[in-house]
Amino acid sequence: MEVFENIACTVCGCVCDDLRVTVDRGRIVQAAGACSLAEPWFLGQDTRQPPVAEIEGQSVPLEAALKRAAEILRSSASPLIYGLARSSTDGQRAAVSLAEFAGATIDTNAALCHAPSISALQEVGESTCTLGEAKNRADLVIFWGSNPVESHPRHLERYSLFPKGRCTADGRAGRTLVVADVKPTATSHLADVFLTIEPGRDFEVLTTLRSLVRGTPVTTNSPGAPIHQLKDLAQRMKACRYGVVFFGLGLSMTGRGQHNVEALLLLVTDLNAHTRFCARRMRIQGDVAGADTVLTWQTGYPFAVNMARGYPRYNPGEFSAPSMLEQKDVDACLLVGSEGIVHFSEPAMAHLRGIPTIALDYPTVPSYLPPTVRFTTSVYGVHQPGTAYRMDGVPIPLRTVLPSAYPSDGDVLRGIQKLL
Repeated sequence: MEVFENIACTVCGCVCDDLRVTVDRGRIVQAAGACSLAEPWFLGQDTRQPPVAEIEGQSVPLEAALKRAAEILRSSASPLIYGLARSSTDGQRAAVSLAEFAGATIDTNAALCHAPSISALQEVGESTCTLGEAKNRADLVIFWGSNPVESHPRHLERYSLFPKGRCTADGRAGRTLVVADVKPTATSHLADVFLTIEPGRDFEVLTTLRSLVRGTPVTTNSPGAPIHQLKDLAQRMKACRYGVVFFGLGLSMTGRGQHNVEALLLLVTDLNAHTRFCARRMRIQGDVAGADTVLTWQTGYPFAVNMARGYPRYNPGEFSAPSMLEQKDVDACLLVGSEGIVHFSEPAMAHLRGIPTIALDYPTVPSYLPPTVRFTTSVYGVHQPGTAYRMDGVPIPLRTVLPSAYPSDGDVLRGIQKLL
């Protein structure tokens, strides 16, 4: 039996790095400190041992699968590389290099989550902070369109509500929690203030709050939420010592999407004339923040990047994976983590089923799509060391706790590129 201290978890964007993992006879038998999402993930490692490589569902040597994958990309006029959220910096760099070499379009899981948020901050800027800064300084915490009790179970415990910090020595007693959502959630039950928003009216609520913060008279009788609550919230935001608003897909993927986030970021900018205020995206899937980060410092753009002309071109929508598949602009697809396709539209999935596909998946991940070529790869943070980016952009080192004969996705992607 062996015990590993301070192990990082990549199940959600919190990347908690204080877990105590116990290994016995080649299996993880305990993950102390893990949340309700992470514990079954850790305990489930190595419960399945699929072949290292398959072609059309048949087990083949790794070299044969690499050759077939290279043939698919070589014969493709418009290949797509998609996913990367379940990868690490090494694999993400290898994916960008392969996309450049093959003249492919490369897109991340942000296409189906915070792409509108990224576009919004490119338009209006972002006043932001690390999770450590929020822990140590924030006395007003707002969750907008996010339910971290279920999506990020340790967020409140480690960063935003309960921990004691340098300037928040009283912990929970020294903080005010506000939840803004269309219906009550597990998080709203813990809140001091619950702001009920009419569905699809976040933009009106946020612009009304901006008017109240600026001292501009509000003339509308229906701002999307009770006006007395908005006046109270505006005063709380102006009067706090340090405020932070964490926003999720309930804001970025509903109604006006990008414009909702722009309104929130502009509200935060206005609040900085009165106090210190920040905004922070609640990233959900594994290392999607790392995928955006690596793609940015490799190409200059965070997602939806096309390499067909030999240099990176960026155009969300035109080069976003879901829309390219829906428009049938792709004739081959390489998935770095096929779990990223579960939210594709049926037209996108229909086209994906009709073209050659290459999938790199973890051993415990079922086949969401019968690919032409499937590689089983080792898990970063379990079988492989690496780096994952926390939701606030802080890189967290990953360590090995179990041995594995499976290659990393970086090894597979580099092997394909050598054969092109």
